[in-house]
Amino acid sequence: MGDHKDLTDEFAVDKIKDLAAHIKTCMFCTYNEYRIQSRPMSVQKIDDLGNLWFLSDRNSGQNAEITLNPMVEIFFAEPHDKFLTLHGTASISYDRETIEKLWNPAVKIWMPGGVDDPNLSVIKVVPEDGYYWNNKNGKMVAIAKMTAAFITGKTMDDGIEGSLKL
Repeated sequence: MGDHKDLTDEFAVDKIKDLAAHIKTCMFCTYNEYRIQSRPMSVQKIDDLGNLWFLSDRNSGQNAEITLNPMVEIFFAEPHDKFLTLHGTASISYDRETIEKLWNPAVKIWMPGGVDDPNLSVIKVVPEDGYYWNNKNGKMVAIAKMTAAFITGKTMDDGIEGSLKL
């Protein structure tokens, strides 16, 4: 078993920034009346309070579901190295200034109308808590230790994990 270190306040924000900014793409989960709905989304910004900002289509399933239930879960994963789960509250905005600040050319793949598309919206997620797992020495060391553990039958956990509370 690896080390355990719970993080709060600015330390939790730093961990969110470290993991989410590095991984960037997450499974963004909302709830409809029957079950959880998940889809991949890319974080456009993580602010100094740990809030995550996404661009989305006004007519998307996630926007409709957030309108009914603002509770969301977000899962980030980089195999063998970094994992982060966050629980929070989402809100939707149509503020043009914020959209322009968050816009980047890659978003045009999903929003072909560009930055001026009237259906473009911003989803802001305010995380309340979460959990993280990552290794201490990077992916290559983690893979080497997993290989050695497999060969020798000994545990060589190089991980660190803990809860996040904002």
